[in-house]
Amino acid sequence: MTVTQTAPTAAAKKNKGAGHQASLIVQGADATGIVAAVTSVLSDHGANIVSLDQYSDDPQGGSFFQRTVFGLDGLRAALPAVRAGLDTALVEKYGLSYTLRDMSVPKRMAIFASKSDHCLLDLLWRHRQGQLPVSIPMVVSNHPDLAEEVRGFGIPFFHVPSMGADKPAAEAEHLRLLKDNVDFVVLARYMQILSGDFIERIGVPIINIHHSFLPAFIGAGPYAKAKERGVKLVGATAHYVTEDLDEGPIIEQDVVRVSHADTAADLTRRGADVERAVLSRAVLWHAEDRVVRDGNHTIVFA
Repeated sequence: MTVTQTAPTAAAKKNKGAGHQASLIVQGADATGIVAAVTSVLSDHGANIVSLDQYSDDPQGGSFFQRTVFGLDGLRAALPAVRAGLDTALVEKYGLSYTLRDMSVPKRMAIFASKSDHCLLDLLWRHRQGQLPVSIPMVVSNHPDLAEEVRGFGIPFFHVPSMGADKPAAEAEHLRLLKDNVDFVVLARYMQILSGDFIERIGVPIINIHHSFLPAFIGAGPYAKAKERGVKLVGATAHYVTEDLDEGPIIEQDVVRVSHADTAADLTRRGADVERAVLSRAVLWHAEDRVVRDGNHTIVFA
């Protein structure tokens, strides 16, 4: 394993407007009075609700989901008391689950990549421009090719070969690097299949970008396959990684129209454009607590 590391650049921007704000995600069985219970607890602690979105998949006994962003002076000191109020009002009374997060603390996002650079560099550029409210403690790759480009963004780069007999050792090294250092991982065209053991042991969400509009054209050479089929659309899918390959909960998808005149190279280029856009939206929504997982589905408060 080799590492290339430089100090963070001064150009990295903080998440604008996130100071003294928290996100609250509530989910569970729908019932009358949940919204009132949430707003009552927040009001009791002097919080000001900035936004509130909710969804019920069936008002008669279905599942309820809610995302609330609120502002509160002295937020960090007040959070334990707010949690205590939510425990009483939501968990004890309704049996709901919730997560509460100080949005001034950006989520830590590790990026895995291979040789393709378009998704990786797009995420690094958006981060440098202040468009992604995350910190990036590391980029990990099974090839050394992108080390210099990553170095230019002031992000630590770790080269961990992962082929054949090296794969178990590589995953052990990945776990060592990531343990307690990241809140989620993004596979920016990382061309390796993660083992079920690794996915379980890492214990944080993993987001993948798939170079087609799932479930079509799974496997290698998707754009060549798309050209052979004469498709009129190519697309990309961002989804959470599970042990079932390319079948995890979908976060975002998009397509771009193509024609019979487009070559396989044209489809690859246009596909790369949509991959960048889809992945960046998925990362942003996850970083802002806009995605709620429900089994193999997601509710996205975009």
